[in-house]
Parts: sequence; structure tokens; C-alpha cells
Amino acid sequence: MKGYCLFDNVQVNDVKKLEAYKEKAGPLVTKYGGKYIILGGQFSVVEGNWRPTFLVMIEFPSYEKANQWYHSEEYRELKSLRLSAVESNAIIVEGL
Repeated sequence: MKGYCLFDNVQVNDVKKLEAYKEKAGPLVTKYGGKYIILGGQFSVVEGNWRPTFLVMIEFPSYEKANQWYHSEEYRELKSLRLSAVESNAIIVEGL
């Protein structure tokens, strides 16, 4: 089964850092077999009271590969950069 990383960027605190992150994140996602499925865009909440802000979803070949990417040594510095630039919520989930 595939693996998905779903991020909700609730607030951007440093646009320059976020731009620096985005420049480097794409190639590393690709290296781990991932591809961006959602990168912002229009949405409608149709059930419940969840209020996402800016959603990002990355699809990986497997749940294990998604975890390997997120917890990799290569991503560690980029993850720190992203976390210093935004306030976010994130999950890794197995799916179809």
C-alpha cells in the first residue's frame, strides 16, 4: 500500500525560510519515490469542524518509504528549516 504525508501549514512565520525549504525539498521527495499530490488550493469542509489552512500531501510508494523520507538524515536539516518557518500539523498515513 502507498504512504502519504499530509501537512496542514497553519501559519507561515518566515516566508524566506519557507522558500528556501521548498527549493530543496522537491528533489529529496523525488529521491524517495514521492510526488506532490496536493499543494494548497481551494477546499471545502463538508463534515465536522476541522479548519485546514494550507494542505500539502505527498504520495510515496509505501508507508515505509514515507517514514524513511520523513525520518531520514537527509531530510533532518530541511525539516528543521520548515519547522522554523511554519506552524503545522502532519500525519503519515497508509492508503491506496
